[in-house]
Amino acid sequence: MEWNQETLQHLSQCFLHTLSPSPEPRRAAERSLAEMADRPNYGLAVLRLVAEQTIDEQIRHAAAVNFKNHLRFRWAPASDRNSGPTLAPILDAEKDQIKSLIVGLMLTSTPRIQSQLSEALVVVGNHDFPKHWPTLLPELIANLKDAAQSNNYVSINGILGTANSIFKKFRYQFKTNDLLLDLKYCLDNFAAPLLEIFLKTAALIDSTVSSGGPVATLKLLFESQRLCCRIFYSLNFQELPEFFEDHMREWMTEFKKYLTTNYPTLESTSDGLGLVDGLRAAVCENISLYMKMNEEEFQGYLNDFALAVWTLLGNVSQSSSRDSLAVTAIKFLTNVSTSVHHTLFAGEGVIPQICQNIVIPNVRLRDEDEELFEMNYVEFIRRDMEGSDVDTRRRIACELLKGIATHYRQHVMETVSVQIQNLLTSFAANPVANWKDKDCAIYLVVSLATKKAGSTSISTDLVDVQSFFTSVIVPELQSPDVNAFPMLKAGALKFFTMFRSQIPKIHAFQFFPDLVRFLGAESNVVHSYAASCIEKLLQVKDEGGKSRYNSADITPYLSVLMTNLFNAFKFPESEENQYIMKCIMRVLGVAEISNEVAAPCISGLTSILNEVCKNPKSPIFNHYLFESVAVLVRRACQRDPSLISAFEASILPSLQIILQNDVTEFLPYAFQLLAQLIELNRPPLSSNYMQIFNLLLSPDSWKRSSNVPALVRLLQAFLQKVPREIAQEGKLREVLGIFNMLVLSPSTDEQGFYVLNTIVESLEYGVIAQFVPHIWGVLFTRLQNKRTVKFVKSLLIFMSLFLVKHGPENLVNTMNAVQSGIILVILEQIWIPNLKLITGAIEWKLTAVASTRLICESPVLLDAAAVRHWGKMLDSIVTLLSRPEEERVEEEPEMPDITENMGYTTAFVNLYNAGKKEEDPLKDIKDPKEFLVASLSRISTVFPGRYPQIISENLEPANQSALLQLCSTFNCPIV
Repeated sequence: MEWNQETLQHLSQCFLHTLSPSPEPRRAAERSLAEMADRPNYGLAVLRLVAEQTIDEQIRHAAAVNFKNHLRFRWAPASDRNSGPTLAPILDAEKDQIKSLIVGLMLTSTPRIQSQLSEALVVVGNHDFPKHWPTLLPELIANLKDAAQSNNYVSINGILGTANSIFKKFRYQFKTNDLLLDLKYCLDNFAAPLLEIFLKTAALIDSTVSSGGPVATLKLLFESQRLCCRIFYSLNFQELPEFFEDHMREWMTEFKKYLTTNYPTLESTSDGLGLVDGLRAAVCENISLYMKMNEEEFQGYLNDFALAVWTLLGNVSQSSSRDSLAVTAIKFLTNVSTSVHHTLFAGEGVIPQICQNIVIPNVRLRDEDEELFEMNYVEFIRRDMEGSDVDTRRRIACELLKGIATHYRQHVMETVSVQIQNLLTSFAANPVANWKDKDCAIYLVVSLATKKAGSTSISTDLVDVQSFFTSVIVPELQSPDVNAFPMLKAGALKFFTMFRSQIPKIHAFQFFPDLVRFLGAESNVVHSYAASCIEKLLQVKDEGGKSRYNSADITPYLSVLMTNLFNAFKFPESEENQYIMKCIMRVLGVAEISNEVAAPCISGLTSILNEVCKNPKSPIFNHYLFESVAVLVRRACQRDPSLISAFEASILPSLQIILQNDVTEFLPYAFQLLAQLIELNRPPLSSNYMQIFNLLLSPDSWKRSSNVPALVRLLQAFLQKVPREIAQEGKLREVLGIFNMLVLSPSTDEQGFYVLNTIVESLEYGVIAQFVPHIWGVLFTRLQNKRTVKFVKSLLIFMSLFLVKHGPENLVNTMNAVQSGIILVILEQIWIPNLKLITGAIEWKLTAVASTRLICESPVLLDAAAVRHWGKMLDSIVTLLSRPEEERVEEEPEMPDITENMGYTTAFVNLYNAGKKEEDPLKDIKDPKEFLVASLSRISTVFPGRYPQIISENLEPANQSALLQLCSTFNCPIV
């Protein structure tokens, strides 16, 4: 693309139209820009437009955004075929020109455009810096020195912001030699200029404050120091550099000053206070990093910083704008508490002061918490119940107590117990005014509870759980008004949920009606917590793994429970409440599903399903919805098969909507539910199902990789339920075409074997015989072209299934018909060396029995010429049967074929309750070990004296001993 006045005008018009509120000119402009983006030098032309001061800033800002995105997608375009059409990459000559212009242009631009160009520069830097952009850092440093001489802090901050973004990679990338070389390059060049500008800015802050200089200047200076601190963090993240160790005193002196000095000129306004707090928070992150990584070198500064942070926290208000500072400061004290310097907390009165002055104020509910509770219940629960509030004041304050308790557990527990009692006493004195004190007490107990290693059991030393439950929690559960003091109700429900295993059934279950009642609370959090509590209670297991609560327990409440659960969806914002739906799923999995319960449930679920089909937006809710349908169908129809037709009448129209409207998010679920319904039916299947079967055979149905596992599951259901119809209508050839397509790709070969195994299991040999040579041909071709461990194991299982279903003779003859003598090649290269890799109880038994039958029944293996193959095969069988899985399976994890596997595993979600029941094809054989030695004993009587010698020559000593032991155990001698 040539740069001239015409290009400038055309690009300007296009970017102007992209800002139009009217869709027609906006879309036309976007199409035009997309077409031009494929031309060489497009990015360079847009950058030059950004530099044109005569053009309106709005247009130049739009161009800068477009330039940034152009670089993001085309500087190093992805070669993955699944990521969409391949974009034309920017050519090297254009790249060089962009790199020569972008730094200077960024530094002379207005703040809005500078921000976009800085991001664009980082995009390039992430790919090219430093190896392919050696001029970048020297150019930034030279500009930094020039800007520093003239005190141009707009440019200084632009440079530091860019450097900060580029250096961030040292925080999150794995430590490798290449990364350390890049880090060394940055340290050698940037560490000294960074300290120089940091100290210069520190001096300017002091002089500006003392002289009463302008606030605008101070704001730029504080932002500059914050950026210096963030760069400090990145450059020190991997290890302590020598330069920073040598100059630690200069850095730490300034760090301490910012934690201990007040700046009233700035702190009197909210944005000014935010700047000061941002710098202090960055300092706290830096000293926390040194506390964790460089404790020995840092210890001389530790006492002063601990005191500074402690004092600072005492002055930090509860305003949400100061949360970041409070959290980072408390984190620093937590790091100190778990280190060898924990004795700082051992002084008399220290722990009570921390509890009183830091922990309790930060745990108490604030107006912001109440607002979040009422306005955004999903975010509140995410932070509160699901433990993702690690960076909130409430959680981090409790983490500080846990840290101190690492070395002073008894003292912490005694102190907090006193605080809890004080809070509860305050509440009792005036429950209406002091309800937050009770909430604080409950939160402390719940948050300081500990989970036993390797267990789900929760315990606490703060209170007696049963006594606290009875005296503090039960009054909230029994409160007649479910809508009064909703945050207290939520806290009580959270305690009940957390300590559900510790509260005996006889005490806990008398409050089950109250939990059902709370499903009707108007508060989204309260009815969500009530649903979660019920769901978790039904999962409690006693010793021995037996469920504590069963169908008999919930039967008296089932009708009102299900009514309240479905009614909860009618509350505003709870139309797609995942906690309610998960509870429905769990209840349906436990309860006795009578016809009276099943009818309203399937009606309610399909009604919701029809609604969410219009706009699927909540993946977790949708998953539990489909699981609920699946568990209801499975359990109700197992109890009363006559319900199948009624369920079909409700569910099939919804599934057809999904198929007809191509609701991609729901297709895998729909196919799995269809498979479940087919398996519950008795043949012949209705015409509706057979129409779906014809759709299933269309190659177009298999194009979307996320659908493949569910389609295979559905195809298996048809093969098992109507094998005769499939064979009679000549559909088997099309089914084998699907197998052929799946098995040739490493990302779907396992699914291809599922189809093939089901064909062998479901169809008689006479039906499949004509296709068997083709099947072997396809498998051997794939084996030759791309052999993987997964494919070999699947092949072994298939050959074993074929053998046990149709006999060793058919296996050997059909394989040798493809290529003479190939059975012995397959045995030597595939079967014998890989048999030990088989895992899974059914697969283990199947392959062991099939291998035994092969060596004991096949004339090819019983022939004297095959003695070595026979012996080595037996050695592999004994390894499989006698050694634990962890000893014999030593396979390396295979590198996935990214181009073929992209998006496959993530897009498909298995429905647990619609899962295929695994059938044992060898129910008559109880123990494959006994089957082996009994078979060996039988053939040894036919050829006495022959096999002991073969065994001694071919089996490893450990396997000879194991075989001897098996023979003795089952009294089956080999003669």
